[in-house]
Amino acid sequence: MAFELKLISGNSNLPLAKGIGNYLGTPLINVEVSKFADGEVFVQINENVRGADLFVVQSTCPPVNDNLMELLIIIDALRRASARRITAVIPYYGYSRQDRKVQPRAPISAKLVADLLTTAGANRVLTLDLHAGQIQGFFNIPVDNLFATPVLMEYIKHQNLSDIILVSPDAGGVERTRAFAKHLGASIAIIDKRREKANESEVMNIVGDVKGKNAFIIDDIIDTGGTITKAATAIMNEGAKSVYACCTHAVLSGEAVNRVEQSDLQKLVVTDTILVKDTIKNCSKIEVLSVADVIGETIYRINVDKSVSSLFI
Repeated sequence: MAFELKLISGNSNLPLAKGIGNYLGTPLINVEVSKFADGEVFVQINENVRGADLFVVQSTCPPVNDNLMELLIIIDALRRASARRITAVIPYYGYSRQDRKVQPRAPISAKLVADLLTTAGANRVLTLDLHAGQIQGFFNIPVDNLFATPVLMEYIKHQNLSDIILVSPDAGGVERTRAFAKHLGASIAIIDKRREKANESEVMNIVGDVKGKNAFIIDDIIDTGGTITKAATAIMNEGAKSVYACCTHAVLSGEAVNRVEQSDLQKLVVTDTILVKDTIKNCSKIEVLSVADVIGETIYRINVDKSVSSLFI
């Protein structure tokens, strides 16, 4: 038996939340999310949520800590208002790149965030393209890790290009790239890179033959744009016809948009898991696709206890 579905959103990405609501035919519930003069987050829910199945849409994107606190406080408010079940819908899971200890005395912040969400009162989590799939194991509650693959793959197919090759920007992304290649019947290549320090990378070599091919770099996050743009240059130097990039989460911090604009990329395709800034809208090389329908369909299936995995087979 499905309980009444209600959708609520913080301030991180209202356009996406409204898009999800449009797909479901469910308007966002009336909630006030603001700040006191000293910066403390204040939440007031102005509708009855007792006994309802609540889905809280909030990406923990920049400003990461503000958006994370909004999410935690909204969840706490719903729990205290006797919501039957609370699902944290986190299209972009911040801190996901801190999923292991890379040096002594370093935190595992992705696990800390998981604990915070559970303690606040979340009964399950719905997210998209986790940076590391094993983060699901940080939770003691159900986690649905969705994929932007159907949305991005449709874009690739609609380009009607021959001689396609899928490129992983590093060894860690090979599994993701192979999944795309399997559905498209394409071969793959791998960028061999060495990172000297955080947010800086240097492309060293390409494993695979990209000569005469239309290359698509597949990644989950584009942050500073350094890896992707350097990879694009390396691929073109190896004789590729063209190079595109498909990334789920468009963090695009600092000078990333300018780097993309001046790069060898034909097009950077991203999704709206993170609020689309004006600088992105004004960049001729960036195209934004919406994942509202994918998330909306998943929310519907969770509410009525239908399979979610069948969406991505």
